[in-house]
Amino acid sequence: MTTPGPLGLIGGTFDPVHFGHLRLAEEAAEHLGLEEIRWLPSGNPGHRAAPRTPAAHRLEMVRRAIGDNPRFTLDATEARASAPQFTIDTLRRLRRERGAAAPLVLIIGSDQLHRLHTWRSWRELFALAHFAIGERPGYAVAHEALPSAVAAECAPRAAAPARLSAAPAGAVVAFPMTLLAISASDIRARLAAGASVRYLLPQEVLAYIRSHDLYREEPQST
Repeated sequence: MTTPGPLGLIGGTFDPVHFGHLRLAEEAAEHLGLEEIRWLPSGNPGHRAAPRTPAAHRLEMVRRAIGDNPRFTLDATEARASAPQFTIDTLRRLRRERGAAAPLVLIIGSDQLHRLHTWRSWRELFALAHFAIGERPGYAVAHEALPSAVAAECAPRAAAPARLSAAPAGAVVAFPMTLLAISASDIRARLAAGASVRYLLPQEVLAYIRSHDLYREEPQST
């Protein structure tokens, strides 16, 4: 039996999905030789407040954003779950689905790496998947710039992209990406203020936002 190639995983609230998310996934696939990128919009994320926008809308926006890329697929499991979902739960589920030998690659931005020690059972994640780290503005991936606990886990796991196909989990691979300082919170604020968000997110997503009258009023806290 042929072992499947590395499966990239990208999760988030995607409220809304934008070009920063899409470039992160595209460049991870390109630099790391990932066979597929599976998008995992969250429903009720356990590590943060519930998204303002209902999961059904966020799921549909991702569906429209990735529809023309044959390497991108959509996993609606988390979006449709009522109970709080954590990354550890998602990886355990996918490991059961894919088997013990299949390489899983969790794609995150370097900003998320700086907060990794706040995630539930975060040290267990390395036994379930590789980590692929895309650099984001203002968040260095050098070990000396990371929280000490995160650096201690990541330093001995640093590897070249080829390692992702050679083992099912455990490596930490950094990759270069186009630095797009785009944030969903800024997009929501712009939409609430009636400002332009053209060229920050796909036209298909913007059309959906307008047709469903989303993000008209942005709350004070995010």
